[in-house]
Amino acid sequence: MEKENVKGYIEHFIYRNAENGYSVANIVTEDDEITCIGNFKDADVGDTLEMEGVYVEHPVYGHQLKVESYKIVIPDDAVSMQRYLGSGAIKGIGEALAARIVKKFGADTFRIIEDEPERLAEIKGISEKKAIDISIQMADKREMRDAMIFLQQYGITNAMAVKIYNRYGTGIYGIIKENPYKLADDIAGIGFKIADDIAEKVGIRVDSEYRIRSGIMYTLLQGTMDGNTYLPMKELVYKTSLLLQNNPEDEIDTDDIMTQVQNLTMDKKLVCKGEDNVYASSYYYEEQGCAAMLHGLNISEKIGPKEEELYKNRILEIEHRKGIELDNLQRDAVIKSIANGVVIITGGPGTGKTTTINTIINYYASEGLDIMLAAPTGRAAKRMTEATGYEAKTIHRLLEVTGQVDEDDEKRQGIKFEKNRDNPLETDALIIDEMSMVDTHLFNALLRALVPGVHLILVGDSSQLPSVGPGQVLGDLISSGKFPTIFLKKIFRQAEESDIVMNAHRIHRGEKPVLDNKSKDFFFLERSDADVIYKHMIQLIRDKLPGYVKATPYDIQVLTPMKKGPLGAMQLNLVLQKYLNPPEPSKKEHAYGDLIIREGDKVMQIRNNYQAKWEVVGKYNITVDSGMGVYNGDMGIVKEINEYSQDVVVEFDEHRRVRYPFSELDEIELSYAITIHKSQGSEYPAVILPILGGPRMLLNRNLLYTAVTRARSTVCVLGSSKTLCEMAENEEQLKRYTGLADRIKEIFDADSN
Repeated sequence: MEKENVKGYIEHFIYRNAENGYSVANIVTEDDEITCIGNFKDADVGDTLEMEGVYVEHPVYGHQLKVESYKIVIPDDAVSMQRYLGSGAIKGIGEALAARIVKKFGADTFRIIEDEPERLAEIKGISEKKAIDISIQMADKREMRDAMIFLQQYGITNAMAVKIYNRYGTGIYGIIKENPYKLADDIAGIGFKIADDIAEKVGIRVDSEYRIRSGIMYTLLQGTMDGNTYLPMKELVYKTSLLLQNNPEDEIDTDDIMTQVQNLTMDKKLVCKGEDNVYASSYYYEEQGCAAMLHGLNISEKIGPKEEELYKNRILEIEHRKGIELDNLQRDAVIKSIANGVVIITGGPGTGKTTTINTIINYYASEGLDIMLAAPTGRAAKRMTEATGYEAKTIHRLLEVTGQVDEDDEKRQGIKFEKNRDNPLETDALIIDEMSMVDTHLFNALLRALVPGVHLILVGDSSQLPSVGPGQVLGDLISSGKFPTIFLKKIFRQAEESDIVMNAHRIHRGEKPVLDNKSKDFFFLERSDADVIYKHMIQLIRDKLPGYVKATPYDIQVLTPMKKGPLGAMQLNLVLQKYLNPPEPSKKEHAYGDLIIREGDKVMQIRNNYQAKWEVVGKYNITVDSGMGVYNGDMGIVKEINEYSQDVVVEFDEHRRVRYPFSELDEIELSYAITIHKSQGSEYPAVILPILGGPRMLLNRNLLYTAVTRARSTVCVLGSSKTLCEMAENEEQLKRYTGLADRIKEIFDADSN
């Protein structure tokens, strides 16, 4: 095939794999729009590229340029002008009309519009009146236009350029030339990498103090992705120096990094606790705020023998009426929940957490008091509703998430809630289940919506994996030792009959689970070959387990410790999709990158999207309910793929349908198999757990315990008994640096002194 040379700019990515850079991009050339496929790892939306490649025919998408090499170039004036005019900045000009204008007048376009606007009427679709209107708008927006064109040469998209101009105005020229890292500090959506690329183009030195400061802040932000709220100084300096060293010859003195840490502390961008622990200030003040608000809620009623006897009698009445029998620890949990402002109830499976919650609810209801229930995820809230008979909401819904960005927290994309200090929740008591999943940011928002006098009852299993977001709130609250904490330990008779429960407790104690296959609900198949494991997995999901657990194949969940590898979620999804939802003429499908999504596929939302609109459709396609927000971990089924409107419809729990444009398909992924981390807060009729081997730090007791406790009726483990037992024995897990326990102790101890 003959190689072609093509020049154009990236209008948008149809698909992009962030890990390997493989992309499908819509490229606008001087004459046309084309689809290009290839590795665009270093390119971004708005970049002008000179590409070399060959044209190929895709069976679904037709003519495409397969790019073999490219380089990013500064756009010429005509291209910049067309991009500006087609960006929506000038009312009445869209992309097609912008292309016709620039094609007619070339690099002289802006002069014609400003000095000879009547000539625009030579172009079909532009009247003389419209030509004058365009000219007036151009004159009014000259400063913004010049700034946007200036920013385009640094690969900044039009939408981002408008945001930058609105923030800095004409000051942007000085900022770009002197300190482009200021963009990363001030503007959501611009991180260190973008600012660093601009700095390199401008010629800023690699050891510039601006660069070092921005690198420090970026390293701390990356630390929060691993669950940390701070980093030790030594680790921060080491990771920052690695980040800043683009080339082996780049010498970044660690003393310079330490100096800038001190300067950022003086500027109140950082907080250093002691000599070692370095926080981005927002995370420190969140932890401190949580501690202060918990102190305000922690109002305790002194209970004498007479009051205690009265409470016990009321509880016994509830037990009698409901036909239940609590143990002494459960009764103690109920009494403490009545007499204290903040109470923690924790325990493993089968220890009676749900029965305790129900008794607390019944007590408050019998007193005519209001009680609210919430959990971090939709699935956990649904389980709580089913277990209690009372409506439970997600914490986001309880706090009435608006879908807007909090202006005070724009850089971190803090989400705005209607319920806050000025508009608190009106309740006497609030019970939060699955507290192990709640991160520092969400907990802070929750506490801001509570007033002293409200009883906050936090329920969870402290042995579960910590939250995906930064912090380990439940663990820190318990380790602070400042709140009444009830550890439920007794495994009730009904739970003792479950080998899932008994093996979970064995794993928790570091003992080997029983794998003798004499169980009715815990099965193990010793297998050493991934292909054989695939075969058994498909048989279990398709043929054997649905009838056994009275569920559909869709409800049976494969959980895996890893994302990559033969038994990682990515590979398992490809295999399971092939056999559980094979291609059929009646099923539409859409290829994006090296993946295919098909009608009938099981998918999961992988990030919170507060602006996503959903609707519930009734008879005759009439919308009967609607709302906003779809959250990380929500699972659904692909109901419709529409190539004409270029979107995919996914139906989630409670028949909520969300429409995804093809350009936003990176928000969902196949979920026949998911990582154990992604399963937190969920429960499935049956869990299949493939385990052969992997990194010791990952294959630990915490992870295995969480996986086993996700199953309601059946666990099937396929793989190596040796690895499984090693996981049960392995207490190692990635340490999280969090300081909430210390902040709580500081505030409580200062008060007592």
